[in-house]
Amino acid sequence: MKITGYRILSTQHEWHRPVGDVNGVSEGTRTAVHVLVLTTDEGIEGVGLTATSLADVERVFPAIDGEDPRSVTGLYDRMLAWVFKTGHAGTVFAAIGAIDLALWDIKAKAAGEPLWRLLGGRSRFVPGYASGLEFGLTDEELHGLYSRFADAGFSQAKIKGGRVLANDVRRLRIAEDVMRRNSADPALMFDANESWHRSQAVRHIRRIEDEVDLTWVEEPLRRWDAAGLADVRRSVAAGVATGENLTGLEQYRPLLAADAVDVVQFNASWGITHALRVSTLAHGQDLPVSAVGLTAVTAHAATAMPNHLTSEVQDLGQPLGVSIDQRIEDGGIVLGDEPGAGIAVDEAFILGLAPAAGWTRASGPHVRPARAGLRLVPEDTAPAVVETLEARR
Repeated sequence: MKITGYRILSTQHEWHRPVGDVNGVSEGTRTAVHVLVLTTDEGIEGVGLTATSLADVERVFPAIDGEDPRSVTGLYDRMLAWVFKTGHAGTVFAAIGAIDLALWDIKAKAAGEPLWRLLGGRSRFVPGYASGLEFGLTDEELHGLYSRFADAGFSQAKIKGGRVLANDVRRLRIAEDVMRRNSADPALMFDANESWHRSQAVRHIRRIEDEVDLTWVEEPLRRWDAAGLADVRRSVAAGVATGENLTGLEQYRPLLAADAVDVVQFNASWGITHALRVSTLAHGQDLPVSAVGLTAVTAHAATAMPNHLTSEVQDLGQPLGVSIDQRIEDGGIVLGDEPGAGIAVDEAFILGLAPAAGWTRASGPHVRPARAGLRLVPEDTAPAVVETLEARR
């Protein structure tokens, strides 16, 4: 079997709500999901899904063109080697991850097995936590959203925040109250999305901990700040979770060496091979791992990880024009029996979709605000500060 080509489609996820975090909120209720389809000379096609641009696929594809797609890990390393001079960060890593997902899909289809079984998973169930990207919602809307998660059996929830302490505490309590339907002691996580500096993070987290019991605080500081994350970890009761924006094992080493992380995270869009290697690296330190983002495909890898803790579930629906053989129930993801990753794509439907702004909004969550990490105390006056700075330029 040989790889012969690829095609890229752009669909959307309909959230039925604006989504975002302390850094910003999406425009409208739809965000882009990119679909990579790898073709072979035997007619088997592999599908990879990602929320990140696939602009660099053309750059990376020559590394695998004409190769046997079943040599997945060898091809993964070949792709990394292909771009070693300029590095494999950013959208390059997203392209490599999407190709890797598609390669594993082909390998499992060729074997006639669901991917989770091919990878060595014993159970098709992947435990998860509710994470609604709910920063732009009112309290009433937040309650309704997490009630739907609770109806699907979830007892763990993550809330976005980091700007106004009173808002963060109130919204964590709303999530906690809803999750008590399924647990007397629900797990609560809090995600600051790299919006704090070190001393602000410690003050804010301690004040939250005076009110609610946090399981972990996620990305309190910049992703590379090993010394700062270690300091936060020593200064608060909650665990520190980070890693979703790291692109390569080499970026994890400083965090592990500094004893800076309790829960090692990986971005689900970065591929199966990356996820498995992060899991092995963390397992060597007796640390659990957790997938973040579009976890539908990487959930297959989670079944084979001895240290998988829980995976983020951001929504109960699936991307438009995409059908995935899995169910969200009992507080997690139940994987199906279709060969491969179980992804079916309605290409005609996708080609007929009108574009949506989604993450491209300048004030959306993928653009770092001007005063992020530069606020002395938790407050809600930062927008006025930014407006004043902009007006004086």
